[in-house]
Parts: sequence; C-alpha cells; structure tokens
Amino acid sequence: MTALQDLVCFSHLRWDFVYQRPQHLMSRFAQTRRVTFVEEPVFEPGANAHLRVSRRIAGVTVVVPVLDEGANLRDIIEDQRVLLMEYVTQHCGMAPTFWFQTPMALPWAPLERAGVVIYDCMDELSAFDGAPPSLVFNEKQLLARADIVFTGGQALFDAKRFKHPRVHCLPSGIDRSHFARARTHRHDRGCRDEFSRMPAGTRVGFAGVIDERLDVGLLAAVADARPDTQFVMVGPVVKIDPATLPDRPNVHYLGMRGYDELPEIMAQWDVAMMPFAHNDATRYISPTKTPEYLAAGLPVVSTSIQDVVRQYGQAGLVAVADDALRFAEAIDAAVITRDDPDRLRAVDLVLDERSWDAIWQRMAALERSATAGGPKVTEPLPAASAVDAL
Repeated sequence: MTALQDLVCFSHLRWDFVYQRPQHLMSRFAQTRRVTFVEEPVFEPGANAHLRVSRRIAGVTVVVPVLDEGANLRDIIEDQRVLLMEYVTQHCGMAPTFWFQTPMALPWAPLERAGVVIYDCMDELSAFDGAPPSLVFNEKQLLARADIVFTGGQALFDAKRFKHPRVHCLPSGIDRSHFARARTHRHDRGCRDEFSRMPAGTRVGFAGVIDERLDVGLLAAVADARPDTQFVMVGPVVKIDPATLPDRPNVHYLGMRGYDELPEIMAQWDVAMMPFAHNDATRYISPTKTPEYLAAGLPVVSTSIQDVVRQYGQAGLVAVADDALRFAEAIDAAVITRDDPDRLRAVDLVLDERSWDAIWQRMAALERSATAGGPKVTEPLPAASAVDAL
C-alpha cells in the first residue's frame, strides 16, 4: 500500500470553532501522518509577520499567520507565502498533499511545494453573506490546479461535477458512538442547570452555527404557535445581529458549547429541528447535524433543504415542513416517535453506512490513486492576478 505524504490543510474555519467536517477528517488523517492545519490570518497592531504554531490533542499542528493590521493586500499575500513556504519546506516533508477547504487560501499557498492537491468543497462559500468577490475567481483557479475534488453533498456535487474531471460526492458522516451517548442519557432530564431552570414540557433543540441560514421568522412563528414548547438554540451567533433573533420566553440561546457536551445536551431534547431559510447560503448545504441528531436518537423536523430531503426525508427519517403551522404539527407528531424502536432501527440501518471513518478511508484511497501518478509540480499563482481579483 502506498504511504501517504504529510498533509497541509488550508481552512476558513478555526480549529477551535464548532467541530465540523475539517476537524473530523484531519484528526483521522493525523492518526497515520503529520497534519498541519493552516488557519486564516489574525491581525495585530504593529505585528512582525510570523506564524503562531500549536498542537492539539488530536495530533494536528495548528498554524496561524499573525500579521500587522495595517498591512496592505499585497503584503498580506506575500508575507503569508513566505512564511508558509518556509514552514512547509522545514516541517512537511517532500511534496505534501495540499488540502483546501477554502479557495481563498490559494494566493498564499506555496503550491510549488505540493504533491497532490485536493479541494474539499464543503459549502458554496461564495453564496454566504460577506463572501469576497474574489472567491469565485480563486475557485476557478483551484479547480484548474486540483487533482481531486470532494463535495460535502449531492447538491454541491451536481453544481461542480462538470467543472473538474475527478469530482467525488462524499457527504459528511457521523461520529456515531459519540452522539449515541445521548440515548443512554435519555432519562437524565434536568441534570444540567440550564435545563433544570426551564419550564416543564416538550423541548425542541438546534445545535450549530446561528447565522444567515436560520429562518428567524419561521422560528419566531413556531415558538408563538407552541408557547408551552421550549426551543433550545445551542451555538455561536455569527454574521448576523443577535437583536434580530426571536426574543420569546420559550426560546433559549445557550451559546457555543463544546463538542463533548453535545450528546448530554441532546439527551435533554424531545425533538431536533433544522429551521433553515431558503436562500443562496442554504441552496447547496448538506447539514452534518442531520446524522448527528439521528444518532442521538432524536426525531428531526427540517425545512425542505435539498440534500436533507434526498438523503433522509424521502426515506421517512426526517419530517419536512416549510411553513410555521406544518412545522409545529410535525414537531407534535415527532414527539410521539421519540423512543419508537422501529424508528430507531430504521435510523441505525442508514447510519451504518455513513461513518466518518468510512469517509476518511475512501478519501485516503482516492488520494493514493492520485499519488500513484507521481507528485504534481506546479508554479505558484501569479501574485498580480491574485491581488487584482481580491
């Protein structure tokens, strides 16, 4: 079996932010090889450009470029290129695999040092609020350079499949044993302070980033329709004004919680929800939280997100509703099935095929197939074109 090279992952997500697809994959790759996780830069007044390097328990080395907050765009790109070229040359072996979670890292990634280049497209980032205009340009450049492209769902696969000759649909998986702990804690209701203070009754939960993908109007209307039901929102509020979130006595915002806490928190719920809006930011999403909720033993109610309907709605594993009345009625029906053994057996049959380990192994096999053709030596992206596009 071909040994895999060191791996350098360029991510738009911080390692210590919400535990998502990049963390699941890189922590597994780190079991058998050196993995460097390069975050986006941070800016400090008067800083001399340098790298902040630290290790995580998972065995991943996290690298953060620290730059002067007054630096101009050309210096931002050039300083990162120089720093990362030096780091990769000294610490990442010969021809490491470059793994891009974001096309925005392309201008400063030292591609001439790379072996296999992989683009793991987990979201259509250009559709998110505040996305830089250069993202589309950089993605075209990355697709031209990449040896392999992975997509985090079927909708993204459909959008990218004709833009590269080797596109593989590998939806996000599930750390099943982790979330299954919620089933064993099912009867420990009220054991956490934040839940013991809530009124008695049905609890409906959401865990994830609270941003422009949330349908705040739907959440407010459902909460109004079911005033005796408690709606629990777990996760950081990002890129939207917290003042726009529904302010109701039965809607509770618990903030960001650690990945290890989630099973115990989900054990306190009766139903999980995904009240996503229908907008550009949700057009291609394939929410990781869907299998996580199901592994926790929870019935799920979601709006009609394309990949959710395809993968889980059509199989009867997730209830789908788009207006407040039907969403509330779906919650009422879901409560009854919370501990239904037939529902849980059907869920487990589907989850058997969707583990993160299986996805990681499939990705590694595809990487090996690209490696067998020999390292790909490329020229760096011209700095002028990269800057002009930003």
